[in-house]
Amino acid sequence: MSEQRVEAVERALKILEVFDTPQEAFTLAELAEATGFYKSTLLRLLASLERFGYVTRGADGRFSLGSTPLRLGRRHRPGRGLAARVQPVLDRLCQESGETAALLEVAEGMVNCRLASLPNTSLRHELHPGDHWTTDTTDTPAQSLSGGFMLCTALSEAVAGATNLWLSLSGPGGRLKSAQAEALLESARRELASSSEHSEGASS
Repeated sequence: MSEQRVEAVERALKILEVFDTPQEAFTLAELAEATGFYKSTLLRLLASLERFGYVTRGADGRFSLGSTPLRLGRRHRPGRGLAARVQPVLDRLCQESGETAALLEVAEGMVNCRLASLPNTSLRHELHPGDHWTTDTTDTPAQSLSGGFMLCTALSEAVAGATNLWLSLSGPGGRLKSAQAEALLESARRELASSSEHSEGASS
């Protein structure tokens, strides 16, 4: 099959590649410098990307990723085996704590929510698969929440196939004691580690 290229599509994809960075928004001049495109060309391509929700333009004129990449990203999940083990644990963690429980993945300075379980209350941390934020530390991928908290525990060393994955509990500040949240997270981590060992034993 001969190689086929659509120049306009490749230019649009080159623009989207610029957003693969901790910087969340770009001016037209910054995009022009990053892509090498003329501003007039950029504006035409950005108009199409904005129409389909791939980018959005703020009141300050800067461009950021729109809702479409996030919506498509929510279709990506961890391997079925890992997801099947983790989701029930998240559901129990959510029920026992009354807070949002999630599986987070850290890669190249970005934290991505892969799985989540939300409590049945209006006052909660809204966190869904596909949500993401930047991090500048390897100590914890916790998101900074105004008036709230997020505690995390790493799965990487305890669960097979869980490289760069973390469990988290998050919600309004003061509703769940730190010590209780840490104990629940540790219990969930041990449960997943145990199920991982059993799974490895069964397959060996």
